[in-house]
Amino acid sequence: MGAKARKASKKAIKKASSQFPNSDSKTASADFLPLEGGPREIPETKPLQKNATVLYVGRIPHGFYEKEMEAYFQQFGAIKRLRIARNKKTGRSKHFGFIEFENPQVAEVVADCMHNYLLFEHLLQVHLIPPEHVHPKLWRGFNYKFKPVDYVQIERKQHNKVRTLEEHKKLVEKIIKRDTKRRKRIEAAGIDYECPEIVGSGQSAPKKIKFDED
Repeated sequence: MGAKARKASKKAIKKASSQFPNSDSKTASADFLPLEGGPREIPETKPLQKNATVLYVGRIPHGFYEKEMEAYFQQFGAIKRLRIARNKKTGRSKHFGFIEFENPQVAEVVADCMHNYLLFEHLLQVHLIPPEHVHPKLWRGFNYKFKPVDYVQIERKQHNKVRTLEEHKKLVEKIIKRDTKRRKRIEAAGIDYECPEIVGSGQSAPKKIKFDED
């Protein structure tokens, strides 16, 4: 670029800048006036402290229970607490649970690495839970070994318990009442069937009866 071209470009720049008024001049337009109170300082945004240590783990496959989960996730770091949601009656897994690590950085790494991880044809869903969203009763009884209720044993005790004479009569009356309803339904259906007689209705009281002592 020659000297004449440089002078021409400088003149064009000065001419273009002169068209826009200076913000310090009194003739400045309203669009370019400074804000009231002077320039405002933007507050510095402090980085949020990542202190979440509890993880939600969803879509847990069958057979991957507390012992297996603890043995697997210990490779990332020390585990403080762990629990799997289970059915109160059957004790079966509900296929989701919670893990608490001692170090929040470890929990963040686990959430990044294990989310959508394919395990036994299940894509694990792993998410960090903020401390303010952790339920206060989440870890109540987390180390309790679930024992399913033996309903057969309960019914056996109920059936074989010692009854008084009045309780035995009430039991027999209930059985006869159910039997009469069954006979009526069979007759209404047009089925020719002779129902066998109830053995306990015509017999004396069984041995397991507690008689009132005079």
